[in-house]
Amino acid sequence: MTRSSGEAPGAVDTHCHLFLMDGDAGAIVTAAKEAGVGRMVCVGIDPATSRRSLELAESFRGVFATAGMHPHTASDFDDRASSEIEELLGDPRVVAVGETGLDYYRRLSPPEDQQRAFRTHVRLSRETDKPLVVHVRDAWGDALAILAEELAERVVLHCFSGDSAIAAEAEARGYFVSFAGNLTYPNAGPIQAAAASLPDTRILVETDSPFLTPQALRGTPNEPANVALTLRALAELRELDLRDVVGRTTENALAAFPLIR
Repeated sequence: MTRSSGEAPGAVDTHCHLFLMDGDAGAIVTAAKEAGVGRMVCVGIDPATSRRSLELAESFRGVFATAGMHPHTASDFDDRASSEIEELLGDPRVVAVGETGLDYYRRLSPPEDQQRAFRTHVRLSRETDKPLVVHVRDAWGDALAILAEELAERVVLHCFSGDSAIAAEAEARGYFVSFAGNLTYPNAGPIQAAAASLPDTRILVETDSPFLTPQALRGTPNEPANVALTLRALAELRELDLRDVVGRTTENALAAFPLIR
């Protein structure tokens, strides 16, 4: 895999899954830092991987964890899972709640189970005063309604897949909007338009690695080092200097996730 060393100094990958990646986690973190990615948020998708994310955060400087239940497995979100996640959220290295949300594309859990789990995660976010990492696919109407009904405030819309109208609604609510490697795909017109339309203060970047490898490296597993490619695409869309975009998205990440400072 070809990388540009130090291309995005100080960048933050606000969403990765180190526990799903092949290879040595230490080597992956080192490669990211060599590419200029100073911080990584390792996002849990169930109690076990949330605990693993915390272990990785304890092991590697610049890595932080989250705790939550992905909508794919929302049917397993019982009292025990909720208690485990709540316990993990007591650790300061666990910097956010999630990922949680709604996925009506795959529907690996029934929508009613997804909605129940999602509402509980929003409440945990409010109770812990930690940001909420939200996954939405083909469910924007219900997701935005639940966020409003449950009075969610500190929201990160991970791997944004909406259009400019949804981005405008997110901006009006004060949510952060995070863009991944799919921003670089040939069919990403609506996402690119959304990325170009948002104010500088609302934009984050992520890899969602090992998924959503940027177009230039399609066919290989994604990794945090590749957030530089999404930053480059974002800079081109917004007609800005790459270092300016890196600086702004890093400031935004520190605002969205205060515990990563």
